[in-house]
Amino acid sequence: MAKSPEAFRSISEAATEVGVPQHVLRFWETKFAFVSPVKRAGGRRFYRPEDIDILKGVRRLLHEEGLTLKGVARLHKAQGIKRILGKEAAGPAPEAPVPEMPVRPAAQPAPTGLSSDQRQRLAEVLRDIEAAQSRLEAALSR
Repeated sequence: MAKSPEAFRSISEAATEVGVPQHVLRFWETKFAFVSPVKRAGGRRFYRPEDIDILKGVRRLLHEEGLTLKGVARLHKAQGIKRILGKEAAGPAPEAPVPEMPVRPAAQPAPTGLSSDQRQRLAEVLRDIEAAQSRLEAALSR
């Protein structure tokens, strides 16, 4: 028997519906204050229909539009949840443009054949991976 559209979803159901693994939903929850499922006793997460819509919007921005995690956070700060949901026109709001992120100086020379935008994107991805690695090491050392 299928759940009604208004029913809460478990993390496994939400992950299937959004199209990402469960650990990604947990990670997004740490990165975005606007991703906040209901937590029951024992820490079990339950996602409301509006949570699923927000997660689908985050997935679209990250995977289809190519934004970074910080880019999605800035977009939310500048334009609100409607932009995450895709209910407003794309592009930064004229009154609150999304600022450019400075490129961290590379410790090694950048590979040839990459544009500066590609190098910047790789540097952001590397920082995200390093942050995830440090959180994982901290959790494993407990």
